Amino acid sequence: MALKNFKFNVLEKNNFSRIGLIETHRGNINTPAFMPVGTQATVKACFIDDIIKTNSEIILSNTYHLMIRPGVERIIEAGGLHKFMNCKLPILTDSGGFQVMSLSKLNKIDKEKGAIFNSHIDGKKIILSPEESIRVQKGLDSDIVMIMDECPKKTIDYKLINKSMNLSLYWAQRSKDAFGSNPHKALFGIVQGGLFKDLRIKSLSELTKIGFDGYALGGLAVGESQNEMFNVLDDIKHFMPEDKPRYLMGVGTPSDILGAVKRGIDMFDCVLPSRSGRTGLAFTWKGRINIKNAKYKNDNQPIDINCSNLNLNKYSKNYLNHLFNTNEILASMLLTLHNINFYQELMSSIRQNIKNGTFDQFHDQYIDKL
Repeated sequence: MALKNFKFNVLEKNNFSRIGLIETHRGNINTPAFMPVGTQATVKACFIDDIIKTNSEIILSNTYHLMIRPGVERIIEAGGLHKFMNCKLPILTDSGGFQVMSLSKLNKIDKEKGAIFNSHIDGKKIILSPEESIRVQKGLDSDIVMIMDECPKKTIDYKLINKSMNLSLYWAQRSKDAFGSNPHKALFGIVQGGLFKDLRIKSLSELTKIGFDGYALGGLAVGESQNEMFNVLDDIKHFMPEDKPRYLMGVGTPSDILGAVKRGIDMFDCVLPSRSGRTGLAFTWKGRINIKNAKYKNDNQPIDINCSNLNLNKYSKNYLNHLFNTNEILASMLLTLHNINFYQELMSSIRQNIKNGTFDQFHDQYIDKL
């Protein structure tokens, strides 16, 4: 049977917010979509089958981490990332640029060679070029591949951001050349430019000339305020291609997502629901709660009495409080699953309100609550 080609269509619009459908040969993705993060070929503390039951339709994995451990050759021998981790969902892999900036001991950025750095695990010297990043992602057999870019730390140094943005454009072309042609997979460009409107617009303009299957916004979620992030989205929302998915990388909180959807974003990923789940922080429609707080010791109600999915409402706040305060592994499992399920409930509600033409009211109701 012939594989389905990658395709994206916008189905509904409500001002700048929009509902879309991404079609891949591994399944469809309704947008706006949230991608749980499976950093090392696993969404921490969760079975992949339970992730699917939360109505997650795509997950993200990390090129940087997987190339270091267990190594792409080992995953290729296992039949690719999907078989390796027993995941039938589509997978997006990032290029590794952000982790090079945030985790590794970076030696230098070389225009031709790429990022030269030492592994944060064993100190081994690694050179990650655009071509190598694409080779690794092809070996992983991911469905959406990201170009190699330089993700600078937050700065108001215009010259530095301009230089970095131009380097990312050079690497974008090399990534596109290395990717070649594969209609069954997608290659996304990454818009850089920091907090500067003219650089963001130039980056996007040059990327669209190269031509990609989707466009991501990088260089955010690196310490800027929410208002600064929203300003970047406002600056560029009029220029983003209408017929391609728009991905805001590494974002974010529920209110970040609401504000970004209002400005036309289609795709999100963030470690927040899983990381928070491991530390006792639960996301709810009434706001966040710290389940380790003593006030929940005698609270025999579930976190969300209306949630019937995965039997999550069978567990009381009292019980979860006990699990966390005794360092039981089940605590992380249950609360991570709750948080990812909540995020998917949020995305479903967002899509329904866009369809109903009521998204702006929904946004205003929850933007300061979640």
